[in-house]
Amino acid sequence: MQPVKILEHFQNLPLQKHKGKDFLRVDEFSGEELMELLHLAAHIKQLQKLGQPFTPLQGKTLGMIFDKASTRTRVSFEVGMHQLGGLGMFMSGKELQLGRGEPISDTAKVLSRYVDAIMIRTFSHSYVEELAEHASIPIINGLTDLYHPCQALADMLTIWEHKGKLKGVKLAYVGDGNNVANSLVLAAVLLGLEVRVATPVGYEMDAAIVAKAVEYAKKSGGKMIVTHDPVEAVAGADAVYTDVWTSMGFEEENEVRLKAFAEYQVNEQLVAHADRHYLFLHCLPAHRGEEVSAGVIDGASSVIFDQAENRLHAQKAVLAALV
Repeated sequence: MQPVKILEHFQNLPLQKHKGKDFLRVDEFSGEELMELLHLAAHIKQLQKLGQPFTPLQGKTLGMIFDKASTRTRVSFEVGMHQLGGLGMFMSGKELQLGRGEPISDTAKVLSRYVDAIMIRTFSHSYVEELAEHASIPIINGLTDLYHPCQALADMLTIWEHKGKLKGVKLAYVGDGNNVANSLVLAAVLLGLEVRVATPVGYEMDAAIVAKAVEYAKKSGGKMIVTHDPVEAVAGADAVYTDVWTSMGFEEENEVRLKAFAEYQVNEQLVAHADRHYLFLHCLPAHRGEEVSAGVIDGASSVIFDQAENRLHAQKAVLAALV
């Protein structure tokens, strides 16, 4: 597609029907709608690489509330809003009146009068749901303890770019059944991938989310497999994904987790069972020598920096569509 036609293409996309919606979970969107977002992200990325401006959010402001530390989320949203012609405004949760006990409902109503959308990175998912309930502007989940939808969208964009397709791709996730796994699996099955998840006993994905994923897979033609055997998950996989063993908020469990996950490191021995053209993915930050060996994460199959870059493009698509 020629760059000069991308803005016109964007204006005609059915994505415009999503203006004003929230993005709290990937499964608030159908597989077809997620694919529309991915197409838009790819077009926006092409424009940036060609140095062509795309500024549909001129005069718009994104309020960004952070209760958790961040590198990729903060920079990608702030830069993304700037590139779209708008402003990203950083707000520490501790420095807002929220940190002194103001109800989230009051904050939602006040900020809805000031900004055009809110991105929040916090702990409890129910807290974000309450924010969305009382806000009259789009709320975007930048991460909660239960979901990480923006990361999952960037993950799907990365696999699509490198494999040329999503339907039928075999994706293995090895490690903690955490927020990253939850959103990754939901996005993947909605888009028709075959997903295999291997976790230690006691660290499985949320059972309700697995049940949803199984149902979505039936409709999309995808597949969902849950196991405790990393080799079973990785066998013949087109992409292998892992995350840290101890996520933010669980630091006190670190020593226990190191023992529980000792057999779940993604290393050269494990990925030898994957397809020889496999991709390695990690949402970062990574702990080399723990959840992944240096040889894998820094090897020829690793696409972690393409994946990190795609947070920018995927989130710009979400912002353009919702705001």
